[in-house]
Amino acid sequence: MRPGPRNLITDIAGLRVGQAHDVRLRSGVTVLTGDAPFSAGVSVMGGAPGTRETELLAPDRIAGGGVDALVLSGGSAFGLDAASGVTAGLRAMGRGFEAAGHRVPIVPAAILFDLANGGDKGWDDSPYPALGRAALEAAGAEFALGSHGAGFGATTARLRGGVGSASMVLESGHVVGALVAVNAVGCATAGGAQFWAAPWEIGAEFGGRGPVAEAGPPFTKLDAAPGTNTTIAIVATDAALDRGQCHRMAVAAQDGMARALVPAHTPLDGDLVFSAATGAKPLADPLGDALGLGHAAACCLARAIARAVFEAAPGGPLPCWQDRFG
Repeated sequence: MRPGPRNLITDIAGLRVGQAHDVRLRSGVTVLTGDAPFSAGVSVMGGAPGTRETELLAPDRIAGGGVDALVLSGGSAFGLDAASGVTAGLRAMGRGFEAAGHRVPIVPAAILFDLANGGDKGWDDSPYPALGRAALEAAGAEFALGSHGAGFGATTARLRGGVGSASMVLESGHVVGALVAVNAVGCATAGGAQFWAAPWEIGAEFGGRGPVAEAGPPFTKLDAAPGTNTTIAIVATDAALDRGQCHRMAVAAQDGMARALVPAHTPLDGDLVFSAATGAKPLADPLGDALGLGHAAACCLARAIARAVFEAAPGGPLPCWQDRFG
């Protein structure tokens, strides 16, 4: 297995990512959309999630002709407004399923808490609808990692967080990718430069510093309160998956979060993984291929988390990895 040509989730043909952030606000939005609606699922394992339209992704629900976009946003509950901006933008593009003569885009969303990072949060009107629409309009195959979009104001226990992505081409020919905004109560590193995700690193995509020599006790944000953290992610593939299979891929990808963040899935985080499948390539072996997709999704997510922290830029209440170890 090897990364795709960009080592981004957009190595999956037909998927695009857009981002927007506000430096004064110290917050932003990241959007995944596609050339066509896609199948999607979700797995929530954190104790304090913030979501919109995730119930539509259950295998027994009706969700029109598929999902038009997935939104990751800062801003805590206020950030859920970003999906409204994305929905309006998609409708203006003629996207969404038709109901009684109207176009209704399906845009599930998840948020992280970045209200305490020193940015100007004294708005009268929420800035998130405009950020969401701007991120949608910026969507393309190339996008920046680190301090951008939903990860602009994100932190971990010791270092600045950010947005990360990674991809993998499987022997079956399927492509898997991950996109994540890392704002964890715990750590992506073991105290020094080494990332917990090091066993899954390909090349030197996050510094090539090697594995953790010794695992000590977990270190967390000492003043953390419930709902003030959260790592939110999307894993995607070009495989043909129904919503039940998408759900299982999202569940498997949660292992990647646990490999890359210590501790993960705490009562103080809202850890969540969306999954998306464009349906371009059928499964030759429904059981074996699905198992491989889940494993690849977990590996990609672990790598994407480390890349998010590795690529973060200086600024904010915590140092970035490059300041400390680069």
